[in-house]
This record gives sequence, structure tokens and C-alpha cells, in this order.
Amino acid sequence: MARIPVWVFDLDDTLHHATPHIFPHINRAMTSYIERHLSLDYAAATALRQHYWQRYGATLLGLIRHHGVDPHHFLAETHNFDNLSSMLMTAPALAETLKQLPGRRIIFSNAPRTYTHDVLHLTGLFPLFDAIYTVESFGFQPKPMRNGFQKLLRKEQIRPGQAIMIEDSLPNLVMAKRLGMHTLWVTRTLRNSPWVDHKLRSIIDLRHLVGWSQRATCGAK
Repeated sequence: MARIPVWVFDLDDTLHHATPHIFPHINRAMTSYIERHLSLDYAAATALRQHYWQRYGATLLGLIRHHGVDPHHFLAETHNFDNLSSMLMTAPALAETLKQLPGRRIIFSNAPRTYTHDVLHLTGLFPLFDAIYTVESFGFQPKPMRNGFQKLLRKEQIRPGQAIMIEDSLPNLVMAKRLGMHTLWVTRTLRNSPWVDHKLRSIIDLRHLVGWSQRATCGAK
């Protein structure tokens, strides 16, 4: 039985460029939060933030597990922007590219709900998605944790082979592929990975994979 593709998108550095302006702002806010609430100096707070991000895929998860930090308070404090619209960078014709994709489109982000919705509204992409899942959606179990992926697949009643994960983070794609999903890596790196079906230099390159997506997900298990 043929099945339509389900496109599962990351948000930051996938649908928009967060590295130039947004990530530095968030990193500064997280470091400051750790300094204040854990009574650490700047160097120690920075090291702890980076350590938890590398170990868990999200600084927040380490702070919850090891320090009992309130996740809602942390996210509100660290994703507070005076002028988010001025920091957003998106590819030209992104909305038109997304509209060309057959099947459903879903957001699956480690970012908080309010920030994710703000980004999608400001970029005009919000109406193009059928569902939006953020770090709060599955009990603060961020990518690349297996539980978050499995809960999304169950919630949306998606067979893994029907889903196409689009990400800039290779560890997240590794988990997606282990679960049987198809994987697209948004990256400019020259290296390849056995966990990736296709590399995209730009999210706009998705328009070249419409035919592939239908073949890949046909008769998905």
C-alpha cells in the first residue's frame, strides 16, 4: 500500500539560520542563568553548558537531571528576545519550496514552544505545518533521545519508513535512521555518513527530492 511522505523538520539551523545571531544570544543567556542559579563563575558555567549539550543533546536536560532546574523557568529566561524578527535569517523562496513537498509537514524541535511558534509566525511558515512538537511536548525528552522520536511516531500514527527527517544535527539523524526513518542532512560539510540518505547544502534543495521522497516512502513499513 502506497503511503504519502511525512516530512519531519528540525527548526534551528534547518529551516532558518540560527548560528549567526540567535544561538549566540541563547548561549549567553544560558551561561548567565547557570552562573546565577548554580553560583558558578563564567568559565565554569560555560564549560558546564557545553558539557551537558554534548552529553545529552540539550543543556536543559543536564540541568534537570543533575540540578533540579525548573525547565519552564529556564526556557523562559534563556529564550527571551527583544527583537527576534531582526535576528532571523531564512532562505529565499522557502515557503514555496515547502509547498511543493507532497504529504504532511511536521516540526520536531528541541526549542521551547513559545520560541518555535514565534519563529514560524515571523517567517510566515506557521500555516504550512500540520503539527508542531517542541521540547515540552514529550516531557522534556529532547532529540536524540529515542523516547521522543517514538512518541512522535505513535502520536502521529506514522510508520518509520514513511517519515523523512530533515536536520542539521548528525546525532539526531543517527537516531532517526536507527528507528527506520529516512534522513536528510542540511550541512555544508564535505564528509558523508552511512546514516544519511542525502545531504542538502540548503533547505531549498528539497525541491530536487520530491520524486525520491515518493519512491522512498512507497509501501513504507
